[in-house]
Amino acid sequence: MGSSRWKLAVAAFLAVVGSLLPVDADEHEHTYTDKEEVVLWMNTVGPYHNRQETYKYFSLPFCAGSKKTISHYHETLGEALQGVELEFSGLDIKFKEEVMQNTYCEIDLDKPKQDAFVYAIKNHYWYQMYIDDLPIWGIVGEADENGEEHYLWTYKKLEIGYNGNRIVDVNLTSEGKVKLMPNTRIAMSYSVKWKKSDVKFEDRFDKYLDPSFFQHRIHWFSIFNSFMMVIFLVGLVSMILMRTLRKDYARYSKEEEMDDMDRDLGDEYGWKQVHGDVFRPSSHPLIFSSLIGSGCQIFSVSFIVIIVAMVEDLYTERGSMLSTAIFVYAATSPVNGYFGGSLYAKQGGRRWIKQMFIGAFMIPAMVCGTAFFINFIAIYYHASRAIPFGTMVAVCCICFFVILPLNLVGTILGRNLSGQPNFPCRVNAVPRPIPEKKWFMEPAVIVCLGGILPFGSIFIEMYFIFTSFWAYKIYYVYGFMMLVLVILCIVTVCVTIVCTYFLLNAEDYRWQWTSFLSAASTAVYVYMYSFYYYFFKTKMYGLFQTSFYFGYMAVFSTALGIMCGAVGYMGTSAFVRKIYTNVKID
Repeated sequence: MGSSRWKLAVAAFLAVVGSLLPVDADEHEHTYTDKEEVVLWMNTVGPYHNRQETYKYFSLPFCAGSKKTISHYHETLGEALQGVELEFSGLDIKFKEEVMQNTYCEIDLDKPKQDAFVYAIKNHYWYQMYIDDLPIWGIVGEADENGEEHYLWTYKKLEIGYNGNRIVDVNLTSEGKVKLMPNTRIAMSYSVKWKKSDVKFEDRFDKYLDPSFFQHRIHWFSIFNSFMMVIFLVGLVSMILMRTLRKDYARYSKEEEMDDMDRDLGDEYGWKQVHGDVFRPSSHPLIFSSLIGSGCQIFSVSFIVIIVAMVEDLYTERGSMLSTAIFVYAATSPVNGYFGGSLYAKQGGRRWIKQMFIGAFMIPAMVCGTAFFINFIAIYYHASRAIPFGTMVAVCCICFFVILPLNLVGTILGRNLSGQPNFPCRVNAVPRPIPEKKWFMEPAVIVCLGGILPFGSIFIEMYFIFTSFWAYKIYYVYGFMMLVLVILCIVTVCVTIVCTYFLLNAEDYRWQWTSFLSAASTAVYVYMYSFYYYFFKTKMYGLFQTSFYFGYMAVFSTALGIMCGAVGYMGTSAFVRKIYTNVKID
């Protein structure tokens, strides 16, 4: 009895994890024999300017073909979360078999149905379909010049390209414009034409990419500009700090040769004076270590997902990018536990189980909380973006049965392998009073200014990423994204090191939170830029799309800020340890 329960538990666990793995996004193997059935899936319909505001295709009073309905299920978690709602069109399509214009159904247009179509046309609704995983878009209808008369496109003219036994190209032409009048019957028709194509199956998604946009001269120039900024910053930081630190070491060495009377009379200042407090535990160490652990995990996820996207064309499968990101996030949970747990142990924390729980659920709680709020609005709108209850349960299972145990493993390893506080300087029992300093050396000012240069190195790339997510572009230049990630990390570390040096030189030893927040303030500038993008680069409108945009932009900005903060702190921590190791302390 016990063994059977164990087997059931293992099977359930594997099913949950397996649902994350990207699989072929269709039941077919993408190969067909002559006259084999080809399924035309109807996905969603919605306003053109609101990409995320989508509804089931048959929420509009369209009619389906007479062929027997085929049910579709969400094959990956990403599909379910992204609101993919495939429904069978009912059209009879067979491989290499042409279909002349043929009426497949009729719409009895009464007043409510007419009002639904008129509303859709006024709001520029268009729909998406799939044939063999290839997306097709079509517009519902159009209005006349005065906006008084409205017309529905009734004829779907499909042209399908094939190479051997595979489908490599699909095009849709909408014809048959019919005026919308109540108490009439509208005949919906379609035709299918097959043509031989030289396009290779591996290259069939190239037509959806936009090289003129993503590989524009501005994109290359922004990368070059950011790269030059990195060289300048690294050179400047190296030159200033090396020269300044050499002078500091020389001055401190000279002070060592003085007797006690001369040292008392001398003008002592600088970062050496806070050696007894610089490694003092930060305030709120439990939250701080959880943030550092989460930031390290986000960096790991970003790095791995970008590499996977560079190797595999994830944009060719529905929801595969999101599924991959969730899978990698769950698999890298030990990174969070290791860095967060070891830092908390070094700072003398005793409530390590509480720290582990906070570190494990900090990011999932933020994302799920935002999604839960937006889900209420999606349910009110009857949008396809409403997350099904089963998907919510699956996400909760991942958090409790995958992320938490792996985080526990990482925490135990971190506490035991690198949790000893082996600082180069002893920590004084009594904290040293912090002297007054100029206003621009205050931590609050440093935090506000610290994110400007990191944001400057990525804001052009932010435009391309925003456009691919919020508009109708497929992002595929992940080599650019990897370069930008590396540049962002280098710039962030350089800026936080300089900020921390000035802070310590002012004999202020509160560098842990300052280094984290000065790097994390990049997120504030990114979120401010998202406001500019919303109002000046898009035509979004309505409560659902607005809440979706600003809700998930807040999640994105916060995650980016936590990652930058962790990177900045780790680099600064290595710098602080290095300079205090090289100076002789009594």
